[in-house]
Amino acid sequence: MPTPRRRDRAGLFSTSVAGDSHHPERAAVAALSDSFVAGLREWIKIPSIGVDPAHRADVQRSAEWLAAALREDGWPEIEIWDHGPALPAVFACWPAEDPEAPTVLVYGHHDVQPVDPVERWRHPPFEPVISGDELHGRGASDDKGQVAMHLLAVKAHLAATGQNAPSVTLKLFVEGEEESGSPHLRKLLEDHKNDLGCDLVVFTDTALHEREAPTVNIGQRGVLGGEITFFGGTDDVHSGRAGGAIPNPATALAKLIAALHDENGRVQLPGFYDDVREPSERERQDYAALPFDEQKWLAHNGGGAQAVAGEPGYTTLERIWVRPTAEINGIQSGYTGPGLKTIIPASATAKISFRLVPDQLPENVADQLKEFAAKHTPPGIRAEVGFRGEGVPPYAISPDHPANATVREAMELAFDRPVRFARAGGSGPAAVLQAWLGVPLVYLGATLPDDRVHAPNERVVVPLLLKGAEAAAHLWRMLPERLTR
Repeated sequence: MPTPRRRDRAGLFSTSVAGDSHHPERAAVAALSDSFVAGLREWIKIPSIGVDPAHRADVQRSAEWLAAALREDGWPEIEIWDHGPALPAVFACWPAEDPEAPTVLVYGHHDVQPVDPVERWRHPPFEPVISGDELHGRGASDDKGQVAMHLLAVKAHLAATGQNAPSVTLKLFVEGEEESGSPHLRKLLEDHKNDLGCDLVVFTDTALHEREAPTVNIGQRGVLGGEITFFGGTDDVHSGRAGGAIPNPATALAKLIAALHDENGRVQLPGFYDDVREPSERERQDYAALPFDEQKWLAHNGGGAQAVAGEPGYTTLERIWVRPTAEINGIQSGYTGPGLKTIIPASATAKISFRLVPDQLPENVADQLKEFAAKHTPPGIRAEVGFRGEGVPPYAISPDHPANATVREAMELAFDRPVRFARAGGSGPAAVLQAWLGVPLVYLGATLPDDRVHAPNERVVVPLLLKGAEAAAHLWRMLPERLTR
């Protein structure tokens, strides 16, 4: 049964601490819960929309707010990295008393998504509102809530252990451009590689499977975005005067799109599946044991789709976690206004995105798309293939890695129930961090897939954040005995 919640002097959202003397971290989190929520609400009020140049000053304010909160908490080393092309990032370090203790870097981000369409918000997006157990506001879940969760975890760890410094050397790296695709992350990592050196990365921009089915994420898909444009002539032409005598780029592009998948939904790029790593049997058993209501998932996560679809031989969870995809994001050509305009369009464009899984590389898939487009470009049509950036590689760590086992044990202590492994279908900079820093990366987060993180009415379930903070506090205590430098 879930741990009962109470609202009393121990904290507005605290969990019961009666009989939890063997869990001092839980009592510490409960005692700090009110101040935690109050601080998070203040941070959410700052509209740090990194993708919007009009909010660049707000991103700076958000970084300064975080730096001030860290100073108040007692972190001895704090910097705002705001020189160069990247939006402001915050770095902090709290050395362990034991110089031989391992070093752990916690990654998160403080920039947030735009709020459009603002008229669909039930409350103003940057005026956070508490409703029951939920805190509503842009950034409450993605990712200010989870960064704040880790600040709470450090305070709880120190209170529970009676120490003046954490059991591991803790570093915090909170970037300001994740919602923009982290375009300058590699430059930050290069410029500050010595500052960011560590033995383990904890990635906190991640979610649980369900509120009553907590999970530890062990990977996420990569992404590559591109577009194909077919050019016929230089101008739209009258379909009566030229129809049937010149190629139609919209028709040609439609044929290419139709050829992108076979009748079983498999992507037809040459060599697309050559590098795909299959999940282990242990992983598939964990996925199969998770609760999953297909109709509920379709309604809440499938955008109201009428049925699931995908590769035969894989469950819906496997299709969105461990299988690669190619999706048409949009098609544009010719006249689409009211009435009829009888033309042959001069060009047609399809925007395509690929979700990639280990061990696929974005640059290889880019080459495969170019080859596929060349093969499906008919005479009289000129093709251009372009890409949005260099893409984000996928990442996954073995469920048997000792750091994963420790994270899961810490989560089970906090959630009082078994915790299984899962993956994320979305993408993030985990692979970039792991490759540049050269150390294992694990995930620890406590939000939910239906927190509406990129949509109106974003929320976070506060008791889950408190559980996540407790889990992180356990983790800092446990890691010195589990992690070798």
